[in-house]
Amino acid sequence: MRSIKPRRHITPAGSEAKADKANRKDLPTVVRDDLDALLNVLPSHIRQTLLEQPDNSELLEVVLDLGRPPEARYPQREVTLSNSEVTESDIEYVVSNIGSFSGDNRAGIERTLHRISAIRNREGRIVGLTCRVGRAVFGTVRIIQDLVESGKSVLLLGRPGVGKTTMLREVARVLADDFGKRVIVVDTSNEIAGDGDIPHPAIGHARRMQVPTPSMQHAVMIEAVENHMPEVIIIDEIGTSLEAEAARTIAERGVQLVGTAHGNTLENLMMNPTLCDLVGGIQSVTLGDEEARRRRTQKSILERKAPPTFDVVVEIRERNMVVVHSDVGQAVDTILRGKPLEAEFRWFGDDGEVKKKKVVSYGLAEKDVGTQRQRAKLCLFGVNRSKLQEASREKGVDLEFTSDVSQCDLLLTTKNYYRRKPQRIRDAEMLGVPIYAVKSNNLPQLRQFIDDFLLAKGTKGDSRVSSALGEAERAVTLVKGGGGPVDLSPQSAYIRRLQHMLVEQHNLTSYSVGKEPKRRVRVV
Repeated sequence: MRSIKPRRHITPAGSEAKADKANRKDLPTVVRDDLDALLNVLPSHIRQTLLEQPDNSELLEVVLDLGRPPEARYPQREVTLSNSEVTESDIEYVVSNIGSFSGDNRAGIERTLHRISAIRNREGRIVGLTCRVGRAVFGTVRIIQDLVESGKSVLLLGRPGVGKTTMLREVARVLADDFGKRVIVVDTSNEIAGDGDIPHPAIGHARRMQVPTPSMQHAVMIEAVENHMPEVIIIDEIGTSLEAEAARTIAERGVQLVGTAHGNTLENLMMNPTLCDLVGGIQSVTLGDEEARRRRTQKSILERKAPPTFDVVVEIRERNMVVVHSDVGQAVDTILRGKPLEAEFRWFGDDGEVKKKKVVSYGLAEKDVGTQRQRAKLCLFGVNRSKLQEASREKGVDLEFTSDVSQCDLLLTTKNYYRRKPQRIRDAEMLGVPIYAVKSNNLPQLRQFIDDFLLAKGTKGDSRVSSALGEAERAVTLVKGGGGPVDLSPQSAYIRRLQHMLVEQHNLTSYSVGKEPKRRVRVV
């Protein structure tokens, strides 16, 4: 006699559900990669070399290109897996052991999250494969869990490989399992829930609707709402105007959306003509003479034209670092008015707990919100502290030091260290902490640093920094419009660094030209 499995009973308001929710929040990060399944589809001579590697827990992908040696890629290195070149039979072996390729040249391995992408020649024959390791990471959602629990629609931004899909996968599981919501994953190329008809356990009890080709994603999004009564829809890689329009239609029907889109920052998304509707869209408005005088602006200005589709935007800077814009409409309006943007920076501390602080952003230059400090707080890397204190005493400046880069006003290092980019400097850049690099560890250089830093932190410094960054913004607009290169006004090294960071955020190039005291930034 066939046994009947009882229905899962969900009581989100009950004490058991609350206890389970609390326990899940305290879970450490756990990774499941099903690596054996990927290794088993590789030719034996490649598989054997991979098995000998000590850090396969960090393996990113295996690359097989016809006529070239096979390679394994890790975060900090690449390994040649064989002295022999990849042959047609090697590629055929892999293709025969995986699922079929979809219209976007992606395939997978059933019941896993691994992705195999094909490169084809002009006749359509496969001449290269990228075998990317898919991992289910449990625990990362804690950094934004309060946002998705609130019922607000959340958009995740970040560069490829930073962990957007991984976080999206766990959001689906938490909302479906911990809160008993009706969650549907719209899964293009089986990217979120893995290959095959049975979704990967990483999405929990969420349901999955497969999308045969990327061009059909918008249609499946609408179908999910019309046919299956979801409370939450999970979408990966919103990339077309049709998908953006479908997302708006879903949001207007009262369904919570959690998705990802191309772009590193909210400002990048605003400048994307295809996707800017996700945050309300931008239109040019011509003001009357009186209104322009009242606002102290030009007559032609940019304004948001509609409510945003997503209530919250999360910029994923690194796997354990995010910047949260909790009111997208207000954030977009602030950026369009050229005012400093307040956001919330979150990261996992050494104790595994989620840390938060408010930051104000001038481009990528961020500083803490709160009471004005009487003393500047510096983090030193490769700089002699006693010499710096001697220089500060000569200038009558009281400096405060910290070893925590996330709590400092500025990181001071040398040009030699800055060029080498050790971890501390990379951390500072990810946090948006301004960096000042002196040429060498001598008193004249440190005295010059004190002068520059006082200028930027003093009473007149705030207006000078704002003016310099405003000039850089105008240069960016001019270069993007086809003008340029543009030379900015001469500035101190500290302010030039802020200008370089702002230009970099707009995906443009800049470099310093001229000699002190007329050294300046050129935007190209």
